[in-house]
Amino acid sequence: MKIVAVTACPTGIAHTYMAADVLTKTAHQLGIQIQVETQGAMGIENLLTPQDIARADIVLIASDIEVEQRARFTGSKIHCVTIEEVLINPTAVIQRCQEL
Repeated sequence: MKIVAVTACPTGIAHTYMAADVLTKTAHQLGIQIQVETQGAMGIENLLTPQDIARADIVLIASDIEVEQRARFTGSKIHCVTIEEVLINPTAVIQRCQEL
């Protein structure tokens, strides 16, 4: 399975990057490929390309705000969660992605 994810929080500082880090570590522990784009105080980092999105089985949006350039994901299977859900139980979030 391949997941592409976007993390974003209202201030775009700590939680955006904490969520990206925990998603990456958890996915690797579960043997799942993941690529995470962050939308934080520094703008969009690790921008997902159209090819990345097309190759993904699911788009995971972990955000408490509207993500930028969301139209890129039109036509993709999308699962939306809050940043808090990711930080509290990243394994459950990734397992739900597998079940969708």
